[in-house]
Amino acid sequence: MKHFKSIIFAAIMLSAISAAAGAQGTEIVIGVSGPLSGVAAEYGQDVANGIELAVNEINAAGGITVAGEKYNFRLEKLDDRVDPTQAVNNARRLRSNGAIAVFNAVFGTSAAMMKINEEKGNEFLVVSFGSTPRITDLGNKLMVVAPGSFVSAAHISANWAMSRGWKKCAMVVTIGPYGDEWRNVFRPVWEKKGGTITIDKPANYYTETDFSAPITAALATGPDVMLIGGPSSTTALVIEQSRMMGYKGAFILIDQAKLDYVVNMLKGTKIIGNMIGSPGAGIPARPGQDFTSRYRAAYKRAATAESSFNFSMVHALARAIAAAGTTTDVYKIRAAFPKAFPMYATHFPMEAYGIMDNGRVLVMTATQTITDGRMDKPQMYVWWAKTQKEYEEIEETSQIDRSIPRRWLPVE
Repeated sequence: MKHFKSIIFAAIMLSAISAAAGAQGTEIVIGVSGPLSGVAAEYGQDVANGIELAVNEINAAGGITVAGEKYNFRLEKLDDRVDPTQAVNNARRLRSNGAIAVFNAVFGTSAAMMKINEEKGNEFLVVSFGSTPRITDLGNKLMVVAPGSFVSAAHISANWAMSRGWKKCAMVVTIGPYGDEWRNVFRPVWEKKGGTITIDKPANYYTETDFSAPITAALATGPDVMLIGGPSSTTALVIEQSRMMGYKGAFILIDQAKLDYVVNMLKGTKIIGNMIGSPGAGIPARPGQDFTSRYRAAYKRAATAESSFNFSMVHALARAIAAAGTTTDVYKIRAAFPKAFPMYATHFPMEAYGIMDNGRVLVMTATQTITDGRMDKPQMYVWWAKTQKEYEEIEETSQIDRSIPRRWLPVE
């Protein structure tokens, strides 16, 4: 009898172990490493929230089907405080936990992770949120990045300022690789159009809250316009402190800072005066596409570009996995990404039309201006079309609200 009970107990245990293994086998692990604490925590949390909302909604809808089997996603979140070394450590930890993709939203930490994500036997996808043009120059075969390069935004912003006669620009942009690259791209664009850079005074938007020293240095040069930006929360502080110190000119935001978030932080547009920047999540949705309300209901905060882009990229990843027919072969999944597109505004807050060989997702560049303290309509620019016909085809298929102006700006 004891022998029989032992056999029954062993069978039960074996069944439980098999069931657990089966449950684990139907999970797809993805990770996010980002600044979840510190000055840039709002930025990092919006990224993580957008990813989490997509994971929760996909799972609630029954997951995804891959080669005839159902899978759910499991998300793991780790804080890197914008430290490249910590980001690499986080990526290794996430990979050891089975993650096939790690999301990240800062160029310096994404670039650090891309030094290890192609290691044989430990490969994983890096899904990056960042418009730096240099990220695609790294030649990583397991990288996907959205939105488009900020080169187009630099041209659009310079054209806006020049059309108003503002030719003297002071640069007070965040330190770090992303800020460095923005300044290096913007200077020749500005100068080629006939403008002058009066001073280049980087500031640490990630750790500082008092920007009086760099602002004082910038204002001493008499600028018409200031190029500023880093995380949105501290960018708002730069605007507020500049106005308190007597600055009357305009602002150009680098696209890391989102105009809608800055306006919310400053409780309106009156103090801002004249500014151009990225509208963030301010693009009107198509009827029936209610991401912003779902996001607010889930997190009790406004949706941002960080949340909306990363939400959409989880869905793109899910489509690529299903198209690849594998949950483990990251090279096949990366190769299947073209099949994830198009993604239209009727269902997603980020409308995307395809992906380039270098990993850049084709998304229109959005800008928005504030004129004399009043918010203007956002505008959309197609930067990748090579011909007028190609642009018109994109324009015809787009499902973005038709009241928003679209233009062709082939700068890449």
